[in-house]
Amino acid sequence: MTLTFSIQEHGFTCHLAGREVLCSTPDRPAFSVASGQPDVRMVRGNFEINDAPTGRVALGAMSMDGDDLLLSETPDAAPLLRLSAKDDSLHVTALNAAHDRVWIELTAQPGEHVWGGGEQMSYLDLTGRRFPIWTSEPGVGRDKSTELTRLMDEQGMAGGDYWWTNYPQPTFLSSRLYACHLGSSAYSVLDFTDAARHGIEVWEGSFTLEFFAADDIAALVGALSTRFGRQPALPDWAIGGAIVGLKEGDASFARLDKIIAAGAQVSGLWCEDWIGIRQTTFGRRLFWDWSWNEARYPGLPDRIAALAARGVRFLGYVNPYLANDGVQYLEALAGGHLALRQDRDEPYLVDFGEFDCGVVDFTNPASLDWFAERVIGREMLDFGLSGWMADFGEYLPVDLRLHDGSDPMLLHNRWPVLWAEANARAIASRGKTGEAVFFMRAGFSGVQAHCPLLWAGDQSVDFTRHDGINTVLTAALSAGLVGNAYSHSDVGGYTSLHGNVRTPDLIKRWCELGAFSPVMRSHEGNRPDDNLQIDSSDDMLASFAAMSRVHAALAPYVRHLSDEAVATGLPVQRPLFLHYFEEALFPVQDQYLYGADMLVAPVVEADAAARNVILPGDTPWRHLWSGEDFAPGTHMVDAPYGQPPVFYLPSSDFAPLFASFKA
Repeated sequence: MTLTFSIQEHGFTCHLAGREVLCSTPDRPAFSVASGQPDVRMVRGNFEINDAPTGRVALGAMSMDGDDLLLSETPDAAPLLRLSAKDDSLHVTALNAAHDRVWIELTAQPGEHVWGGGEQMSYLDLTGRRFPIWTSEPGVGRDKSTELTRLMDEQGMAGGDYWWTNYPQPTFLSSRLYACHLGSSAYSVLDFTDAARHGIEVWEGSFTLEFFAADDIAALVGALSTRFGRQPALPDWAIGGAIVGLKEGDASFARLDKIIAAGAQVSGLWCEDWIGIRQTTFGRRLFWDWSWNEARYPGLPDRIAALAARGVRFLGYVNPYLANDGVQYLEALAGGHLALRQDRDEPYLVDFGEFDCGVVDFTNPASLDWFAERVIGREMLDFGLSGWMADFGEYLPVDLRLHDGSDPMLLHNRWPVLWAEANARAIASRGKTGEAVFFMRAGFSGVQAHCPLLWAGDQSVDFTRHDGINTVLTAALSAGLVGNAYSHSDVGGYTSLHGNVRTPDLIKRWCELGAFSPVMRSHEGNRPDDNLQIDSSDDMLASFAAMSRVHAALAPYVRHLSDEAVATGLPVQRPLFLHYFEEALFPVQDQYLYGADMLVAPVVEADAAARNVILPGDTPWRHLWSGEDFAPGTHMVDAPYGQPPVFYLPSSDFAPLFASFKA
């Protein structure tokens, strides 16, 4: 499979395995260039980015230089862009350093669909929309028609929009069975608003376009997984029970005992407040100095040992920033590990909402090693943690000074990858790869090689279209297509603001979703005291316990799926079209295949007692709870609490396991 140029009298085309992926003519050139100056404003991880490029030139003329194409505005004008094809990549180089804006138009065909874009929250099918690629907070509400989004926009540009995401990636897959990846960390845009062309805009003059082709969509997903790196198999403890998230200091242990006594199958206790807390107007925040807070968790080493004796792991929290009123900040400052201001040799401080933090400069290899060894290695792994939330990564400002002289506009998107590398390096140094597990929300191209588990970020505690429980499904499916095998979410959601609080309905439905995810982990949210928790009532606790047992009972199947992910690169949660490549299924994002043998249709609407379920293929599916066989097609399926619509193939090797769930 090779990308080839085909030169015509008045233009050229590029083909990949018989597919035309690019066509340039004088009437519609495929490339244009300009010069730009970004205007970037950041408020607590929310970005407003503008640009007014000048001198845009469409490159409608070409000439040859050996095997390379030189593009210019007219036949008599100087070349402005060089194209060279190598293997399956198109290498693009601006010949004038001032041209730091490039637009590319790829061939599109009527009826074509596209997916990818990293971890998208609102739309699995990207067709007809434009997706800027810039890692950031995802926003609260993410829907300009809602009052919550309006209020959050007024408070630090924090409302968001459909394309805002912690984990963007400039990679897309086409229903024509090819994929394209932009090899640049610059701000870019994937634009699918023109039915005749797929647009790519990139704020860098030199980059690559990598192309992949396959005979089916599963093989294409596997190829992308090979390209970006595969995660190790999840350890047995992570999939064998629920990870309970509590943050009430020493009182968390008594609460855990009550949860276990209620019949919950628990494999981990996650206490993100193990390093202490800081109360802010946003809610209960953590104290960002990454070591055990003995006052909040007295005798924690003995507690961890006692939990381990019961088969329960202890997990914590860390992020790549250091509060300037903490001890580790002073140590990092003395060691030269902090990014600096551009105007003087002082640490650059980032406002995280009523407290300021220094940025550990991961472009300095010594600083990345320092954080991996000194913080994660000694303070966390050696202390006894089996896992943690590796939070943030999206906040790198674009007006600081980095150790290696890199342009922050080019490092911003790559920052989550460096952050993942620091975590993975620490785990590898202790020989615990595949045993200790950290989970991240931030990402970009290449994070797959380091991060073993995604979580879907900070959903609002509701059923809203663009920021509620349903966005967890879209996140898992889109991220899985570009090489991330495992995803999960905060059971119960996270963000509770402006009177938006959890309902019993929401928690019960999220418990069901968590049970049919590779990892089931609860979270108390940003305002625990204002919200219902999994142990707020006997009824709530019974629901959580029941679904935790379902999750644990599925562990043999999830082990199979995890091993399959290592071998093939296929994600655990899959769009229906991954195994049933039918156009009607291309946009379906509210149900998923759990491996090839199980179909899960979570309830993601409030107060719903039933929902429509699409059963694809041409053989019957068996209802998990009743044992009744359903013919392929669309069915309205009852969904009482504790029995979300789940089906399996009777021919599955795991059918005896699935049959054990029959009520």
